[in-house]
Amino acid sequence: MEMKKRIHLELRNRAPSTVKELILDNCRSINGKMGGLTAAFVNLEFLSLINVGLMTVSNFPRLHKLKRLELSDNRISGGLDVLAEKLPNLTHLNLSGNKLKDISTLEPLKKLEILKSLDLFNCEVTNLDDYRESVFKLLPQLTYLDGCDMEHREASESEVECPDDYEDEEEDEDEEEVEGEEYAEEEDDDEVSGEDEEEDFGQDEEDEDEDDDEEDEEAEAAKGQKRKRDPEDEEDDDDDEDDD
Repeated sequence: MEMKKRIHLELRNRAPSTVKELILDNCRSINGKMGGLTAAFVNLEFLSLINVGLMTVSNFPRLHKLKRLELSDNRISGGLDVLAEKLPNLTHLNLSGNKLKDISTLEPLKKLEILKSLDLFNCEVTNLDDYRESVFKLLPQLTYLDGCDMEHREASESEVECPDDYEDEEEDEDEEEVEGEEYAEEEDDDEVSGEDEEEDFGQDEEDEDEDDDEEDEEAEAAKGQKRKRDPEDEEDDDDDEDDD
């Protein structure tokens, strides 16, 4: 799926300015460049672009609030000065699995003054002698490199994982969607039950009408029998008078 279409799907009818987290993993970039992501995502804090075929970040939009950027498993070989220029508040950057070969390619990251964590797993640069010492020296603002600090102590889960507030936001959106679906189902049930009640009411009226008709027929039959008996009674009365 192309990146532009994926972004459209991920928005789910939301305005870009309301989005704090955007995950576009495994979609297709446009000729190795970003596509569809604009500066309209003014409140974006977490962006994941894992395995999207990026070769350059040259057309990256300006995102002042972005804090975490996942760019692993792409084909980026340099040009990181764009990130330093357009993402000034970046604190976590993952460039694992890219084509970074020299320490010098990381030099533009010096401008990211609050960068705390940098991941370069599976990049050729990690094979250089004194790799860790060189990177920490070049980027003294770093606390963690490849998940560990200068003393090889691992970062806490809160430092390397997606923050809870992003997860809560996604859960809230899912709950809203579920609640909306449940509300729609309840409305459908109400409509069905209303129709059933109308049918039952109509059936009751029909039953009452049938009962009334049966009562009328019985009354008419009774009157007929009475009419038949009346002449006989009169004859009996006449006979009684003759005897007298």
